[in-house]
Amino acid sequence: MKIIECPRDAMQGFETFIPTEKKIEYINALLKVGFDTIDCGSFVSEKSIPQMRDTWKVLPQLDLSETDTKLLVIVANERGAQKAVTYEQISYLGFPFSISETFQQRNTNASQKEAFNRVQNIYELCLKEEKELVVYLSMGFGNPYGDFWDISLVEHWADRFVSMGIKVISLSDTVGVAQPDDIATLFKSVTQSFPGIEFGAHLHTEAFNWLPKVEAAYNNGCKRFDGAIKGFGGCPMAQSNLIGNMPTEHLIRFFSEERADFFINDEEFVEAMQLATTVFPAVHS
Repeated sequence: MKIIECPRDAMQGFETFIPTEKKIEYINALLKVGFDTIDCGSFVSEKSIPQMRDTWKVLPQLDLSETDTKLLVIVANERGAQKAVTYEQISYLGFPFSISETFQQRNTNASQKEAFNRVQNIYELCLKEEKELVVYLSMGFGNPYGDFWDISLVEHWADRFVSMGIKVISLSDTVGVAQPDDIATLFKSVTQSFPGIEFGAHLHTEAFNWLPKVEAAYNNGCKRFDGAIKGFGGCPMAQSNLIGNMPTEHLIRFFSEERADFFINDEEFVEAMQLATTVFPAVHS
């Protein structure tokens, strides 16, 4: 079982700029917890995501000397990827490929065809630089734009990326529209159709409906879950009212009750949760 902590997703929609020193302190605290991976930043347009404009300053200050946790950053084009691969601290590059044509344009200023070509180029760069590419299928459970969606469409794009050579694909409920039945059906289908591929769940949720979503994914083969402490964040490119991330503390409690095979340092996690209230002070004011 893998838990991916996503401070990048928590921070990116936060209007007040979080000082670089505070980001470094927070991510270093997260590195002590024992997460499989930390989604720690991005190399995208500063105009689009101003909160992440200092990722290049944060990375060299992260202490990886006593952790097995790996780092992931998000990129949206070849230029960002070329910057990202120069950092030895980074193990994974993540690319958001949208099932919705409308959201692909909104999120990366590219058509699906253009975005697919970007993924191909970035994948080849990752092979050369010994990084791994994670593809996020954004709007993977539907969208608010009226664009066509069904499970066969998700399977179509998954097949194209698997054929390319991608080994990790995260199904993303970008705006929190996923229903448990769809989550269950989709994860059951892709895990059976593409054995050997690691499918993750990046679920956005409201406080009252997180459990059925996690249960649906977990009970149908998902062993990789993204979360953010206290559910902070959401995708600022999707809609004006952000739906929060899956709270990591809920994931930990659920997997503990299920006796899943994962490790978390409980004391360090409590410390990180307490620190989060100083990273996102406006949420607690």
